[in-house]
Amino acid sequence: MESGREGSYRVLLSGGEGEYVEKKSRFIATLRACESEEEAVRFIEEMKKKYWDARHNCSAFVIGSRAELTRCSDDGEPSGTAGRPMLEVLTGEGIRNAAVVVTRYFGGVLLGTGGLVRAYTQAVKEGLRNCRVGRMRPGYEAVAEADYGDIGKVQYLLRERGIEPLSAEYGQNVALRLHIPAEALGILKKELADATSGRVGLEGIKEIYYIDKEAF
Repeated sequence: MESGREGSYRVLLSGGEGEYVEKKSRFIATLRACESEEEAVRFIEEMKKKYWDARHNCSAFVIGSRAELTRCSDDGEPSGTAGRPMLEVLTGEGIRNAAVVVTRYFGGVLLGTGGLVRAYTQAVKEGLRNCRVGRMRPGYEAVAEADYGDIGKVQYLLRERGIEPLSAEYGQNVALRLHIPAEALGILKKELADATSGRVGLEGIKEIYYIDKEAF
């Protein structure tokens, strides 16, 4: 059960904006979490309406835990100078299910292809710095049920592994609902059994992805 799990990926817990200025041209990046192509397209259209007076509203998005769907647009900039570099920032940072629009207000000075690539890349990075990012980790949801004599040992083992119970139900026994990292499942099952002489195990185990919050 523990083999064949996909790797982790990063998601936006909240979107953000950032700005980069190059030779008086303003590049405003807006990022938002999007779960589907339709949602990403609506977001892009929303930004185009908001910044209707801008020279360009270039865009990129990544959908799916393995980046199954990606799209990008240069929106009138020279081919390959805007959308593709923007997309590469998202994929390079492991970001999934997200879209970005970079709005350019032209400053009167041509930047050349290298300058455009640098500016659109940097704008997305500035936007990401103002987002809250989490990591979707492959793992398991399970319940550990212990009597009151064993619950202290169980809680100690969980703390040692950095696992915080999601909830606790107190009845005849104590039932702890847990999210367990994929790589820790087998080890934790053995440690619980060893510490309680086999009285405590993990029940209702199912595969999930769950969010670990992180600072970008």
